[in-house]
Amino acid sequence: MKREKALVVFSGGQDSTTCLFWAIKNFGEVEVVTFNYGQRHVFEIECAKQIANELNVHHHILDMSLLNQLAPNALTRAEIEVKEGAEGELPSTFVPGRNLLFLSFAGVLARQINAKHIITGVCETDFSGYPDCRDIFIKSLNVTLNLSMDESFVIHTPLMWLNKAETWALADELGAFNDVREKTLTCYHGIKADGCGECPACKLRLQGMHTYLHNKQNIQED
Repeated sequence: MKREKALVVFSGGQDSTTCLFWAIKNFGEVEVVTFNYGQRHVFEIECAKQIANELNVHHHILDMSLLNQLAPNALTRAEIEVKEGAEGELPSTFVPGRNLLFLSFAGVLARQINAKHIITGVCETDFSGYPDCRDIFIKSLNVTLNLSMDESFVIHTPLMWLNKAETWALADELGAFNDVREKTLTCYHGIKADGCGECPACKLRLQGMHTYLHNKQNIQED
């Protein structure tokens, strides 16, 4: 894969930034695409710009404001409370069709820039119940994209079976632990790095980091 080109779906958060470092290690040329869908914290896009610039990768930003109109939710509406789903329900942060649309448009862009590999940071292990983060969905969409454009794209999901502690471990293995910790934005309240510490995204991120650092210390002591 070292001679091939890849496109990373890139939000500037922990997962997609880890995937970007993974892509840089595994592919000869890497570009990233960020979608502006009217997320309530535009600072997320600024973080993505900064990281892409520092890593010297070409950064595409696509307007997906239509998604905001179709699917109002806690990520696009300040008046909607960020909360985990009640029993059997999805969290208020779920954006219907987001990964379906993002990966479809990423496929169109990948074709234009002649990239056969598309990388996304979706994960079925710590996925909050989002149906469009499941492995079966990604595999299905991969087939659909290839049939729709008569292409041979490969959608890579390096984090699919990793929990958050293992995702931190991968970032560390890639030499990107500090970059991911200090420069990314995962917080639902728009606070960079370790975030607010209270929203579901921050709790998951921090718990994973603390678990990884604790386990790493134990391994080093042994």
